[in-house]
Amino acid sequence: MISMTDKELFNFFQTNAICESLTLKEVDKLMPYLQEKSHGGGEIIFDAGEIGELLGFIIKGKVEFTVPDEPGNTVGKQTVGNLIGEMSFFDRQPRNLRMSASKKGVQFLVLTRPMYDRLKVEEPFIAVNILENAIVSLDHLVRHMGNDISALGHYVHGFGKR
Repeated sequence: MISMTDKELFNFFQTNAICESLTLKEVDKLMPYLQEKSHGGGEIIFDAGEIGELLGFIIKGKVEFTVPDEPGNTVGKQTVGNLIGEMSFFDRQPRNLRMSASKKGVQFLVLTRPMYDRLKVEEPFIAVNILENAIVSLDHLVRHMGNDISALGHYVHGFGKR
């Protein structure tokens, strides 16, 4: 059970461009499939090597991504309105990075694998909508990495050189 009302969740989705094609009635149908979870500052949410059994929509706070052998070396962050855990959730491969709550903690809505499997059967339009959002989230990640790699290449090799 989650503390948000269906209207609050609907507005959250609309504001953050998540599942924005869902109607209020569909958001109400989605709510029983979700759980609310929170972690205090610095707590590990998911660790490297684990296989994802849930994905989450960040509703408060930030999540930091670190390399386990290099504590304090943050390689990425996700904030309110973003998905976390989608890569390992869908490809069922071990995680490469550790995900931890930022200093102020994080709160997110969780969709577990069993609930997603039920959702696919009982509410396929909603399940497809979540899948589409995961694809967009991964697309943003890949594009961001591409920009970082390009900037690094320009830095190492100098601008204008080929």
